[in-house]
Amino acid sequence: MLNDKIAALLNDQVNKELYSAYLYLDFANYYADEGLDGFAHWYEVQAQEERDHAMMMRRYLIDNGVRVTFGEIAKPDKTFKEHIDPLNAGYEHEQYVTSLINNIYSLAFAQKDFKTMQFLDWFIKEQGEEEKNAEDQIKKMKMFGYDAKGLYALNQELAARVYTPSATGPAM
Repeated sequence: MLNDKIAALLNDQVNKELYSAYLYLDFANYYADEGLDGFAHWYEVQAQEERDHAMMMRRYLIDNGVRVTFGEIAKPDKTFKEHIDPLNAGYEHEQYVTSLINNIYSLAFAQKDFKTMQFLDWFIKEQGEEEKNAEDQIKKMKMFGYDAKGLYALNQELAARVYTPSATGPAM
């Protein structure tokens, strides 16, 4: 049985991962409205990944005898003026999610909950990748995105992203 505090944080994280999916779909909507279908697609795939993360955590809780409860998912409240704005917001959001995962891990460490620590190891690695991807998108936008041809090429690159469900998710 999981420690009550750890279970509560993981349950809350399920909801935060679902919010992340919702947020990224909002980013996709912005880019679709701007005619940047590749950027929209990239964030649609990102939303699918965030949903997967929520489902992995949900399953971990259920498998450990914890009843999962869903909270309200807030409406994203960002407004964007430039094409780089969602990219910056995405990077900030990934840093926030990393801090949440780290907080859960810290509590699991303090409680000597090695099973949860092992489960979270995958998410810690994943968050490193998420932050790097978000940072790389910002760098590419700064280099190429303010030129029409560069923006077109970047949009094409992002359109090629393929959704691949994690086959190596966290060990449960």
